[in-house]
Amino acid sequence: MKAFTVDRYGNADRVRVSEVPDPQMREDDVLIEIHAAGVNPLDSKIRAGQFKLILPYRLPLILGNELAGVVVSVGSRVRRFRPGDEVYARPDTQRIGTFAEMIAVSEDDLAIKPKNLTMEEAASIPLVGLTAWQALIETAKLKQGQKVLIQAGSGGVGTFAIQLAKHVGAIVAATTSTANVDFVKRLGADVVIDYKNDRFEEVLRDCDVVLNSLDRETLEKSLLVLKPGGKLISISGPPDPEFARQLGSGRMLSLVMRLLSFRIRKQAGRRKVDYSFLFMRASGEQLRQIGALVEAGALRPVVDRVFPFESTKEAMAYVDTGRARGKVVVKVRPAA
Repeated sequence: MKAFTVDRYGNADRVRVSEVPDPQMREDDVLIEIHAAGVNPLDSKIRAGQFKLILPYRLPLILGNELAGVVVSVGSRVRRFRPGDEVYARPDTQRIGTFAEMIAVSEDDLAIKPKNLTMEEAASIPLVGLTAWQALIETAKLKQGQKVLIQAGSGGVGTFAIQLAKHVGAIVAATTSTANVDFVKRLGADVVIDYKNDRFEEVLRDCDVVLNSLDRETLEKSLLVLKPGGKLISISGPPDPEFARQLGSGRMLSLVMRLLSFRIRKQAGRRKVDYSFLFMRASGEQLRQIGALVEAGALRPVVDRVFPFESTKEAMAYVDTGRARGKVVVKVRPAA
């Protein structure tokens, strides 16, 4: 089968289309014919080797972290899926590879695709949907009436997190550029801060939750808008000791993560704020809950652009510009 692979960590030139063997299945796996795959900043970070200490992939590696497609066959222990089912997923971090014609995914990481979405729309959801869910619902336990700030409101995670927070009944603030202010308002944000003209730390106060996906400076400024007891959740780092524990990291790597997050944890402690780093995990059950909200009309995918499969490198380059509104997707197979 054809797939976009990287045989050595490095720049975009390391990505190439290759002929690779079909996936090997386990007893609890589902073999999927991929119709569309979402493209994320995470893909370029993996390509560059930014996660090689915590995710030691065997090279060559097929890139890609989310998909929508059709079940081809199932392992002997699979009970919830059958050939012909339309599904979507974020594979486990150890088994990525959605920039390909096929993939084997654990049954537990898979869910039936929302019936009201195209394959391209469905493929745009798993990674950002699970990130928003695990940050706002699972970690923050966001409640009706609470105030939440979502950084980068027009990005992939931001567009989904705004809608999810509004569904919960929260008061939502978001940052974005001048060109995207009206777009973010239409997503449901109650307060939109144009970061090119205003400083969010001077506009907001007494937030219960901040979801950060930006740089260290923005992360530290986010502390200023939280009230005591608030939660600062970052998906862009730095990793904390709890993340090391979840990974089962060795003593040395745990120490490195403790040192990397020492400054922000200390600053958070002074302000009586809880800091946590989130590296989203695969979950078919959470995707089922997200899919139900999509089918009910409470959430909708935001797709900026769809690229053909052969232009996957160009799709990654476009995502790297940071200009995409919502998600970028590659169409692996034409619609039937």
